[in-house]
Amino acid sequence: MKVKTRDFGEIEVPEENIIFFQEGIPGFEEEKEFIIILNEDVDNPFHHLQSVKNPNLSFIIINPFEVFNDYDIVIPQIAVDKLKIEKAEDVLVYTIVVVPEDIRKMTTNLLGPIVINHKGKLGKQVILEDSNYSTKHFLFNQDFQEEVK
Repeated sequence: MKVKTRDFGEIEVPEENIIFFQEGIPGFEEEKEFIIILNEDVDNPFHHLQSVKNPNLSFIIINPFEVFNDYDIVIPQIAVDKLKIEKAEDVLVYTIVVVPEDIRKMTTNLLGPIVINHKGKLGKQVILEDSNYSTKHFLFNQDFQEEVK
């Protein structure tokens, strides 16, 4: 299947790579089908969650476990049920990144990760319960931000 994207042009994607978001993503509830475009550069943690139907709708995402060593979550049971998760190894977790003009202030939403049952091809943005995480967690620490100035 061919998918048109703003950032990568038209790309060929196997239909089995499409992830279905039954409820869409908050703010984009009408968009139900997405693909993940992985960055092949091992030193670059940024990937894309691309709408299949809307070429202009793409989210920059990261695997938070690769960036934050202490990131630890419990997926609420209601999300486990909706995503039909049977085994932990079937789960992928990403967080959406916001890239402002000043990239030193780049943030990611650790409170609302994108949880994917990659075996069942189901996805959902989940709001964590009883969490100390925020929706705007800086990717770069203050020391790095001072060095870049």
